[in-house]
Amino acid sequence: MITSNNTTQKKWSVYLADDDVTDQEIFRDALKEIDTPLTLNVFNNGIDLLTRLENSDTLPEVIFLDLYMPKMDGSDCLIKMRENPLLDYVPIIVYSTEFDIDRIEELFEYGANRYLRKTASFDSLVSSLDRTFNSLKRNVNSAPALINIVV
Repeated sequence: MITSNNTTQKKWSVYLADDDVTDQEIFRDALKEIDTPLTLNVFNNGIDLLTRLENSDTLPEVIFLDLYMPKMDGSDCLIKMRENPLLDYVPIIVYSTEFDIDRIEELFEYGANRYLRKTASFDSLVSSLDRTFNSLKRNVNSAPALINIVV
């Protein structure tokens, strides 16, 4: 479980689906640097994520979804999640190294709320996550957004 020092804010339940253990650890470490209280649940593929969503009594506040995973890739998982009306108000953020504008536009059409590009810079990831959470706090259902911070 990850928590920040600020206890006056709502505690966010965050799901991350990513099969790369190193990326999971970097993501976890970056979340510790932002000023948002949260818990993180990590899934190694889309099927495990969907199973959790289908069998849980509660939904996360936000889902981060890698595109390239075994068993079920992020695109197919995104489509499946958006077929479930219970997830209509859960922001889904694609989190990937791919940076093809046409592909990103397609993901927005599938129902992604934001696209966060994985970078090699830890500071960029921290900054991107901080901006993402601040944006979500202000307006969960805002227009799709591309987040590509390079430090």
